Parts: sequence; structure tokens; C-alpha cells
Amino acid sequence: MTAPDPLSREGAVSHLRRHPEIELSEETGPGTVALLIENTLDEASLTRIRRISRRQGARAVLVVGSIRESELLEVVECGVGAIVWQHQATAPRLVQAVLAASRGDGDLPADLLGRLISQVGTLQRGAAGRAGTPALGLAAREVDVLRLVSEGFDTGEIAAKLSYSERTVKNVIHGLTTRLHLRNRAHAVAYALREGYI
Repeated sequence: MTAPDPLSREGAVSHLRRHPEIELSEETGPGTVALLIENTLDEASLTRIRRISRRQGARAVLVVGSIRESELLEVVECGVGAIVWQHQATAPRLVQAVLAASRGDGDLPADLLGRLISQVGTLQRGAAGRAGTPALGLAAREVDVLRLVSEGFDTGEIAAKLSYSERTVKNVIHGLTTRLHLRNRAHAVAYALREGYI
């Protein structure tokens, strides 16, 4: 966990410690969730996010006071799957974000999801006219699953809507994130939006 001050760090630890489904540790690596608390993002914090998610393989939850348009897509591409506004960082909200990240689910505030979709749409429209833009080749069921992920449905809800098992939904998401070298569900949705699939 990183935080700009001891009070923020101790507050987050105190909130999370009360939940037995969350095991607190100072170690980060594959299969762990790193909680990063930042007032604003700067190059040092972006470097920390990249190091934690890319080199150490941890999933990241970002609690942030503000985020610029230019930083939003970058943090998602770096592997941040859950973002919580500082002013909304209650104990239940932190727990929800950490558990979502541990499952590989995305968890973004609605206003950020709208901004992300708009930003990716702009990038996709710009790339659509370029010659040689590679096609993803997503299967219809991958597109169906990603569309429901982008609408905020969890694995069980997606399985029910598509008449799949939860295991099938997880396998579809795992298969496409592995094949396309994507970090998590949020990154997969951003990628599919950028390529015009959803």
C-alpha cells in the first residue's frame, strides 16, 4: 500500500483490517492487490503504478483525489482495474474495489467510466482511418462478454444473461486477456472499445 501521508495509510489499513476476506500484507506480486492512495497523479506515482502492475504482477486499486483525461487511459493500460474517488473512499467502497480487483474485475466510478469510453471512442475513431490497423479478431462470444463487462455486470450476472456457466465466462475473459496481453477486465474493455467492437 502506498499513501501520501501516514493518516491516509492508517485509515485504509484500519478499514480493510476489519474484513476477514482481505488478508493484509506488505508484499506485492502475482495474485495480490496493491492499494495506491494518491491526491493527484504525477510521474512518480505513474511510475509506481507501472512497477507494481507490470514488474511485480500485482493488480492495482487506485484511490485518487483527481485524475486528468490524459492519465485515465494510461492508468487503465498500466493495470489499474479499480479506481475510487478519495471523497467516496468509505470502508465498504474500499472493500468492494479490492475484492473486484482480486477477481480481475473492473470497478470504476460511473463518471470515470463515461470519460474512459469517450476517450477510447475518440482514439478508435482516429485509428479507424489509418491503413494497416490490425483487427483483433474477437469472437462473437468474447464481444458479448466484454459488452456486459462494460455495462458493469459481474461474472455471475454475465453468465445468467448469456446462459453460460461462470467458469465459461471466466475462461472467455482469461483467454482473450492472455491472447491480447491485456492486464485485466477494464483493460480488455478499453481495448475492445478502441478497436470498435463495443
